[in-house]
Amino acid sequence: MATTARPQQRLRAWMLQGLSDMGKEGGLTGPHAQPEPAHKGQRWYRVMCLTGVDYFSTLGYQPGIAALAAGLLSPVATVVLVVVTLAGALPVYRRVAEESPRGEGSIAMLERLLSFWKGKLFVLTLLGFAATDFLITITLSAADASTHLVENPHLTSALHDKQVLITMILVALLGAVFLKGFLEAIGVAVALVVIYLGLNMVVVAVGLWHVLTEGHVITDWSSALTAEHGNVFAMIGISLLIFPKLALGLSGFETGVAVMPHVQGDPDDTEENPKGRIRDTKKLLTAAALIMSVFLIATSFITTVLIPEKEFEDGGQANGRALALLAHEYLGNAFGTVYDASTIAILWFAGASAMAGLLNLMPRYLPRYGMAPHWARAVRPMVIVFTLIGFLVTWIFDADVDKQGGAYATGVLVLISSAAIAVTIAARKAGQRGWTIGFAVISAVFLYVTVANVIERPDGVKIGACFIAGIILVSLLSRLARAFELRVTSVTLDDMAERFIRDIASRKIRFIANEPDARDKAEYRDKIEQIRADNDMPEQEDFVFVEVTVTDPSEFEAGLTVRGAVLHNRYRVLTLESSSIPNALAALLLHVRDTTGCIPHIYFEWTEGSPFANFLRFFLFGQGEVAPVTREVLREAEPDRARRPRVHTG
Repeated sequence: MATTARPQQRLRAWMLQGLSDMGKEGGLTGPHAQPEPAHKGQRWYRVMCLTGVDYFSTLGYQPGIAALAAGLLSPVATVVLVVVTLAGALPVYRRVAEESPRGEGSIAMLERLLSFWKGKLFVLTLLGFAATDFLITITLSAADASTHLVENPHLTSALHDKQVLITMILVALLGAVFLKGFLEAIGVAVALVVIYLGLNMVVVAVGLWHVLTEGHVITDWSSALTAEHGNVFAMIGISLLIFPKLALGLSGFETGVAVMPHVQGDPDDTEENPKGRIRDTKKLLTAAALIMSVFLIATSFITTVLIPEKEFEDGGQANGRALALLAHEYLGNAFGTVYDASTIAILWFAGASAMAGLLNLMPRYLPRYGMAPHWARAVRPMVIVFTLIGFLVTWIFDADVDKQGGAYATGVLVLISSAAIAVTIAARKAGQRGWTIGFAVISAVFLYVTVANVIERPDGVKIGACFIAGIILVSLLSRLARAFELRVTSVTLDDMAERFIRDIASRKIRFIANEPDARDKAEYRDKIEQIRADNDMPEQEDFVFVEVTVTDPSEFEAGLTVRGAVLHNRYRVLTLESSSIPNALAALLLHVRDTTGCIPHIYFEWTEGSPFANFLRFFLFGQGEVAPVTREVLREAEPDRARRPRVHTG
């Protein structure tokens, strides 16, 4: 038995390694982690490459998706995408960088605007869509990487019909890397981005050369485009309608803000005023958007005019790998294989970036809400969960890039829309009328695109709804399981409160829990008489009243400040503010015990009504069945019954 137990203990220790550090600043690892030194980091262009493994890697499949969605109109529709990127998404996220310089992103901005349970549920909903975004990034990138591998001329015969298996192997390999331990990888990201963009520049240059030397291809394309769509205004109108299908080209902005803590900034930057970090992050976002815009327009043009339309369809040679097809066709299989290897590497690394984003995003919010199981603070169990979900998504979508595009776009668009709404509200609060109107227009555009994408491709909402339902269910169950956990982080008493405690400690420490009402002399006199009668106590016993005012019952952890006052020249009253009455009372009792060395007693009256209804009131609103819950919190916090404060109920 002992031999069996030791391996189980070792496995548990390995799985939960770093558990106490997760969710704390500096306790996360991976590309999106907070850097340990407060103001040291990397130059913005190097950090841009960390964003780029997610953003730039979409070139692996975006031209094919655009051609499949828009056909001959793909270059025009891509220009519309670029305009929305530069005039919409870029200004929004430059403002997000100002408002959340520690990389919290738009979710944190919206969290600050809402309170109580509605705020928590709203954030959990956004986390569901963020999980959709990041997880589909993993599976879609792995699927496209496997497409490049399977369609390589040297491997196609050996790997034919094995795309699902290869995709799952890539997802499993990604999970294995994180189980081993994922360290900072900016250097690797820089190398991958430089090589990948360099190879794409070669492909684009050769493609444009062929377009210019084979002049008929432009004539053929423009003639077919005019015959199919008529005038320029009709083309623009149709492009606007098609635009939601091209929304994958907007991915990467949320990641750009998430990596913000890595930006070096200025030597005199402070956490309160990191102006250099904000300025350089804006450079990062602008440079990434401009680079991507140039590549999107150029690649959509050359792939549309040089590749037959049928090749973009399911089973065609350009499906999910349009640029790779041009690389093989015009530069030979040797160069094409190098291009395939580079694409596979950056797509796989985009999955690594997304996995790190998932591992950093959940501990940032859920532990603060008390909505994370104990093991969710550790990296390895969460890696296993996300890897298994990745297998399921890959199997459901048959490792098909096009089928996952809708879900990916939905996640991206919901986050961008939420960011646009957040900066609109921030501009309005700052009294910036011009920016408020501008951001409101951008918000309307992104909301339209999001709704249009959802209507046409509801898979994204279905997957997002599954994640939202799962996150909310697990979160509420976790909060329920931790309902009796002592979650007061500190207790501070003012001078009057300390005087009360010192005085009563010389006798027997007796508190009366009182729900404040009129707070007149009769209320306190009647309460004392009731407690004495219920507990058959002599009149000479004296008491200190304790009154708790519930603030935000949805908050899980907070400090506790205790203030003392003498009311009606006779009654000593301690007033507390907390998200939970039982937790506040339990924390006060334990603090008094530890500071005085005496075991305090507290007296309650039974709460009228159904115990189940009272428990729900406690769970949701911090009130309800106070006496037994206070006792249960004390029992969990202090296992030694002899040292546990006494709870009396009459």
